[in-house]
Amino acid sequence: MICRVLLLISLISCVSGTFEVKVTQTSYQAEENHNITLEWVFTTKPDSSSTSLIIFCDMFTDHNVSVLYLLREGVEVPESQDEQFAGRVQCDKDALREGRIRLHVSRLRTNDSGWYKCKMKTNDGLSSDRCRLNVTAAVDQPKPQEPTVRPQPETQGRIGLYVGLTAAGLAVCAGLCFAFRRRFTKCSDKT
Repeated sequence: MICRVLLLISLISCVSGTFEVKVTQTSYQAEENHNITLEWVFTTKPDSSSTSLIIFCDMFTDHNVSVLYLLREGVEVPESQDEQFAGRVQCDKDALREGRIRLHVSRLRTNDSGWYKCKMKTNDGLSSDRCRLNVTAAVDQPKPQEPTVRPQPETQGRIGLYVGLTAAGLAVCAGLCFAFRRRFTKCSDKT
Protein backbone atom coordinates (compact mmCIF):
# COMPACT_ATOMS: atom_id res chain seq x y z
CA MET A 1 0.00 0.00 0.00
CA ILE A 2 2.82 2.41 0.92
CA CYS A 3 4.56 1.64 -2.38
CA ARG A 4 1.41 2.60 -4.26
CA VAL A 5 1.12 5.84 -2.31
CA LEU A 6 4.78 6.68 -2.95
CA LEU A 7 4.41 5.85 -6.64
CA LEU A 8 1.32 8.04 -6.89
CA ILE A 9 3.07 10.91 -5.10
CA SER A 10 6.12 10.54 -7.37
CA LEU A 11 3.96 10.57 -10.50
CA ILE A 12 2.03 13.61 -9.32
CA SER A 13 5.21 15.51 -8.51
CA CYS A 14 6.73 14.72 -11.92
CA VAL A 15 3.64 16.01 -13.68
CA SER A 16 2.89 19.01 -11.52
CA GLY A 17 6.41 19.83 -10.26
CA THR A 18 5.19 20.30 -6.68
CA PHE A 19 6.83 19.01 -3.53
CA GLU A 20 4.61 17.53 -0.80
CA VAL A 21 4.95 15.96 2.67
CA LYS A 22 2.06 13.85 4.02
CA VAL A 23 1.53 11.81 7.19
CA THR A 24 0.88 8.11 6.71
CA GLN A 25 -1.41 8.08 9.75
CA THR A 26 -3.25 11.08 11.18
CA SER A 27 -3.63 9.75 14.71
CA TYR A 28 -1.56 7.47 16.96
CA GLN A 29 -2.44 5.92 20.32
CA ALA A 30 0.18 4.50 22.70
CA GLU A 31 0.82 3.73 26.36
CA GLU A 32 3.58 5.33 28.43
CA ASN A 33 6.93 3.50 28.60
CA HIS A 34 6.29 1.98 25.15
CA ASN A 35 7.90 3.02 21.83
CA ILE A 36 6.28 4.34 18.67
CA THR A 37 7.27 5.20 15.10
CA LEU A 38 5.78 8.32 13.51
CA GLU A 39 5.93 8.41 9.72
CA TRP A 40 5.57 10.93 6.90
CA VAL A 41 6.06 10.40 3.16
CA PHE A 42 7.41 12.96 0.73
CA THR A 43 7.95 13.30 -2.98
CA THR A 44 11.46 12.48 -4.01
CA LYS A 45 13.50 12.51 -7.19
CA PRO A 46 16.25 10.01 -7.96
CA ASP A 47 18.83 12.75 -8.48
CA SER A 48 17.98 14.75 -5.32
CA SER A 49 20.84 15.26 -2.87
CA SER A 50 20.56 14.92 0.90
CA THR A 51 22.85 17.93 1.30
CA SER A 52 20.03 20.23 0.24
CA LEU A 53 17.59 18.54 2.62
CA ILE A 54 16.22 20.22 5.78
CA ILE A 55 13.81 18.34 8.07
CA PHE A 56 12.36 20.08 11.12
CA CYS A 57 9.92 18.15 13.33
CA ASP A 58 8.31 19.55 16.44
CA MET A 59 5.61 18.66 18.94
CA PHE A 60 3.08 21.24 20.02
CA THR A 61 0.26 21.45 22.54
CA ASP A 62 -1.94 24.34 23.64
CA HIS A 63 0.81 25.48 26.01
CA ASN A 64 4.13 24.41 24.54
CA VAL A 65 6.23 23.82 21.41
CA SER A 66 9.16 21.36 21.59
CA VAL A 67 11.76 20.51 18.95
CA LEU A 68 11.65 16.78 18.24
CA TYR A 69 14.19 16.42 15.43
CA LEU A 70 16.31 18.57 13.11
CA LEU A 71 18.30 17.48 10.06
CA ARG A 72 20.11 20.27 8.21
CA GLU A 73 21.91 19.65 4.92
CA GLY A 74 22.02 15.91 5.60
CA VAL A 75 23.43 16.29 9.15
CA GLU A 76 21.46 15.71 12.38
CA VAL A 77 21.54 18.57 14.88
CA PRO A 78 20.89 16.88 18.27
CA GLU A 79 21.70 20.01 20.32
CA SER A 80 18.59 21.68 18.88
CA GLN A 81 16.40 18.93 20.31
CA ASP A 82 14.22 19.84 23.27
CA GLU A 83 15.30 18.29 26.59
CA GLN A 84 11.99 16.40 26.75
CA PHE A 85 13.09 14.28 23.75
CA ALA A 86 16.85 14.13 24.35
CA GLY A 87 18.13 10.62 23.71
CA ARG A 88 14.66 9.28 22.88
CA VAL A 89 14.25 10.12 19.16
CA GLN A 90 15.98 8.43 16.24
CA CYS A 91 15.48 8.93 12.53
CA ASP A 92 15.65 6.02 10.09
CA LYS A 93 18.04 7.51 7.52
CA ASP A 94 17.60 4.57 5.12
CA ALA A 95 13.90 5.44 4.89
CA LEU A 96 14.79 8.96 3.71
CA ARG A 97 16.13 7.50 0.44
CA GLU A 98 12.72 5.85 -0.06
CA GLY A 99 10.80 9.10 0.47
CA ARG A 100 9.81 8.43 4.10
CA ILE A 101 10.56 10.24 7.33
CA ARG A 102 10.39 7.68 10.15
CA LEU A 103 10.97 8.95 13.68
CA HIS A 104 11.25 6.35 16.45
CA VAL A 105 10.27 7.78 19.84
CA SER A 106 11.17 5.55 22.78
CA ARG A 107 10.07 5.39 26.43
CA LEU A 108 6.91 7.43 25.83
CA ARG A 109 5.60 9.71 28.56
CA THR A 110 2.08 11.06 29.00
CA ASN A 111 3.38 14.59 28.34
CA ASP A 112 4.45 13.41 24.86
CA SER A 113 0.78 13.69 23.88
CA GLY A 114 0.16 16.40 21.30
CA TRP A 115 0.45 17.34 17.64
CA TYR A 116 3.58 16.36 15.73
CA LYS A 117 4.46 18.41 12.68
CA CYS A 118 7.20 17.64 10.21
CA LYS A 119 8.38 20.39 7.84
CA MET A 120 10.68 19.56 4.99
CA LYS A 121 12.57 21.80 2.59
CA THR A 122 14.41 20.67 -0.52
CA ASN A 123 15.48 22.32 -3.78
CA ASP A 124 12.02 21.30 -5.04
CA GLY A 125 10.04 23.19 -2.41
CA LEU A 126 8.77 23.33 1.15
CA SER A 127 5.92 21.30 2.67
CA SER A 128 4.65 20.03 6.04
CA ASP A 129 1.97 17.87 7.59
CA ARG A 130 0.96 16.91 11.12
CA CYS A 131 -0.43 14.00 13.11
CA ARG A 132 -1.78 13.55 16.64
CA LEU A 133 -0.25 11.31 19.34
CA ASN A 134 -2.13 10.41 22.50
CA VAL A 135 -0.11 8.70 25.23
CA THR A 136 -2.13 7.17 28.06
CA ALA A 137 -0.87 6.27 31.52
CA ALA A 138 0.39 2.73 31.97
CA VAL A 139 -2.10 0.28 33.39
CA ASP A 140 -1.69 0.02 37.14
CA GLN A 141 0.75 -2.66 38.14
CA PRO A 142 -0.78 -5.62 40.00
CA LYS A 143 -0.60 -5.29 43.75
CA PRO A 144 2.00 -7.48 45.41
CA GLN A 145 0.52 -10.66 46.84
CA GLU A 146 0.38 -11.07 50.57
CA PRO A 147 2.37 -13.99 51.95
CA THR A 148 0.46 -17.24 52.01
CA VAL A 149 -0.31 -18.56 55.49
CA ARG A 150 0.66 -22.19 55.68
CA PRO A 151 -1.82 -24.39 57.53
CA GLN A 152 -0.47 -26.01 60.68
CA PRO A 153 -0.03 -29.76 60.38
CA GLU A 154 -2.82 -31.68 62.06
CA THR A 155 -1.90 -33.71 65.10
CA GLN A 156 -3.96 -36.80 65.87
CA GLY A 157 -5.95 -36.63 69.08
CA ARG A 158 -5.58 -32.87 69.49
CA ILE A 159 -7.78 -30.00 68.55
CA GLY A 160 -6.17 -26.62 68.18
CA LEU A 161 -8.22 -23.63 69.26
CA TYR A 162 -7.01 -20.08 68.89
CA VAL A 163 -8.71 -17.61 71.16
CA GLY A 164 -7.86 -13.98 71.88
CA LEU A 165 -6.27 -13.27 75.24
CA THR A 166 -9.29 -11.65 76.81
CA ALA A 167 -11.02 -12.65 80.00
CA ALA A 168 -14.05 -13.86 78.05
CA GLY A 169 -11.80 -15.86 75.72
CA LEU A 170 -10.08 -17.55 78.64
CA ALA A 171 -13.44 -18.37 80.23
CA VAL A 172 -14.66 -19.96 76.99
CA CYS A 173 -11.45 -21.93 76.68
CA ALA A 174 -11.68 -23.17 80.28
CA GLY A 175 -15.32 -24.17 79.76
CA LEU A 176 -14.52 -26.11 76.60
CA CYS A 177 -11.60 -27.86 78.26
CA PHE A 178 -13.82 -28.83 81.23
CA ALA A 179 -16.57 -30.14 78.94
CA PHE A 180 -14.07 -32.03 76.79
CA ARG A 181 -12.43 -33.64 79.85
CA ARG A 182 -15.76 -34.58 81.31
CA ARG A 183 -16.88 -36.24 78.10
CA PHE A 184 -13.54 -37.96 77.66
CA THR A 185 -13.67 -39.24 81.26
CA LYS A 186 -17.19 -40.66 80.74
CA CYS A 187 -16.01 -42.48 77.62
CA SER A 188 -13.00 -44.01 79.46
CA ASP A 189 -15.14 -45.16 82.42
CA LYS A 190 -17.33 -47.21 80.08
CA THR A 191 -14.39 -49.16 78.67
